[in-house]
Amino acid sequence: MAYKDEQLHEEKVFKDPVHRYVHVNDRVIWDLIATPEFQRLRRIKQLGTTNYTFHGAEHSRFNHSLGVYEIVRRIIYNFKGRKHWNEDERLLSLCAALLHDLGHGPFSHSFEKVFKLDHEHFTQKIILGNTHINQILERVSTGFAQKTADVIAKTYEDKLVVSLISSQIDADRMDYLQRDAYFTGVSYGHFDMERILRVMRPIDDQVVIKSTGMHAVEDYIMSRYQMYWQVYFHPVTRSAEVILSKILQRVKYLFESHAFTFKLEPTHFLSFFEGDVALDEYLKLDEAVVQYYFQMWQEEDDAILSDLCERFMNRRLFKYIEFNPNVQREAWLELQALFQDSGLDPDYYLVVDSSSDLPYDFYRPGEDEGRLPIHLRMPNEELKELSSQSDIVEAISGKKRTDHKLYFPKDLLDELTDEDKKQRINEILYGQGEIKDVD
Repeated sequence: MAYKDEQLHEEKVFKDPVHRYVHVNDRVIWDLIATPEFQRLRRIKQLGTTNYTFHGAEHSRFNHSLGVYEIVRRIIYNFKGRKHWNEDERLLSLCAALLHDLGHGPFSHSFEKVFKLDHEHFTQKIILGNTHINQILERVSTGFAQKTADVIAKTYEDKLVVSLISSQIDADRMDYLQRDAYFTGVSYGHFDMERILRVMRPIDDQVVIKSTGMHAVEDYIMSRYQMYWQVYFHPVTRSAEVILSKILQRVKYLFESHAFTFKLEPTHFLSFFEGDVALDEYLKLDEAVVQYYFQMWQEEDDAILSDLCERFMNRRLFKYIEFNPNVQREAWLELQALFQDSGLDPDYYLVVDSSSDLPYDFYRPGEDEGRLPIHLRMPNEELKELSSQSDIVEAISGKKRTDHKLYFPKDLLDELTDEDKKQRINEILYGQGEIKDVD
């Protein structure tokens, strides 16, 4: 029997709090899960610093990847025998679903921002490079690894396969919304996935929804909206992300200045500082390694690095106010000058962080780039774009919400000895609105 068709002697299952069980029958999938590159995802948290806000949010990219695989497995089981679905794409779809987050690094998005990295780029490098993952995929057939990478890069010729893990109602989103809601303990991310899976239909190059399932999709979109603003963009989580980013920024600055001697050299970060990250170096860096450095850097002689690491490790986060520097420019410039004069480097201790989200959108003629819409299949087989049929979705469609906050260490401000500067800083900060706690 060809490797691509080989089945396990008996089905393997992973007990899962979201899907009850994750089922594995294919030898290829079982072998991929066992690789060092995939097992590394156990050491990368799904939600970065969100556990500083919701203490249960300790789940990993490993959990999520298995969940996305399980949803795709169930989708294509329901597609079997239906027009437009090519059963030859079954294994490719499962592999792409399992491996779609393979390239995430520690504290994913903060890390990427500081070092100008792209986890999708590293996902493709792992799949196509000299890795155990690549060896297994190429054993399926020559070029199968490239096909898998193409699906994840959204360049694969069969767009229906791509849409299963990358669209506005895909397996990726359906898993992380429910999984993140479960582990954070909130109710916002729950929706009727069983109903959505039952009404999904393959049509040409996309998945559409039977019109009878519209209300389940409305619930899904509103769940996504609530999760972004109540969980993913939570200001306490963002405070921790700000400090994390500033630690990495400070270490990079100290290393590049060549004027500072570390007690613990940032050995694992060197290729990131130099901008030429080798794949094997990338794979060695997980959150356990990063947190070891942060723990040890609390003892460094650089006061800023030491303070930031101590704050991150012991959850002494920055306070915040609502603040838009584009609108409040004079206050922003004065605050920067006052912080600098008071011995608080504004590059590290006065930070504006902005978040924005577009819960649902679709292509409009004349736009350079659009999002593929969610289509409803009406009883007469006609396809209708979701917001044209749903008043709820129409109300939020194309509406981008943006939020700006200013983060700073209130404890250090309270310790300032120059009473005039302290008073003026407080006047500006309190004049912008209430200072929010992060406890």
